[in-house]
Amino acid sequence: MIIRNVNLNDAAQIAEIYNYYIRNTHQTFETEPLSADEMRERIAEITENYPYLVAEENGEIYGYASAAQFKMRQAYEFSAEVSIYVKSEAKQKGIGTQLYEKLFEELKQTDIHAIIAGISLPNDGSVRFHEKLGFEKIAHFREVGYKLGRWVDVGYWEMINTFDD
Repeated sequence: MIIRNVNLNDAAQIAEIYNYYIRNTHQTFETEPLSADEMRERIAEITENYPYLVAEENGEIYGYASAAQFKMRQAYEFSAEVSIYVKSEAKQKGIGTQLYEKLFEELKQTDIHAIIAGISLPNDGSVRFHEKLGFEKIAHFREVGYKLGRWVDVGYWEMINTFDD
């Protein structure tokens, strides 16, 4: 398994991974699957300013992780929101950890100070995963999303980038 920078040719496989979560889980609040072209546009936009990585083996993408602007206001420019998705059948194999560790290495080279992860709840696996890597829960919003016939809470976890100390 190699962790590498994304390229636009990865868009179809990334869309396939993400669309599984759109269709089957509340782990994303998107409700309509994305085409490869829509994913390609998103990748191009994110990679202008932030890292975007894939875990690949023998031409197959098993997961991806990226950082993006947290909010649009100028004072947030040193904060980034991170996202990670791993193929459903490839979970619990260390792929997510490898992706995030490489993503954090890349963020060390930037001015990003606060790294934020939003997690739709309940999601014990994602909570344990983020906390294992050093994130701390900082917020909990009740019933802010409605998907798959139920109200969904969202929690925010944060890690302060002290990498440059």
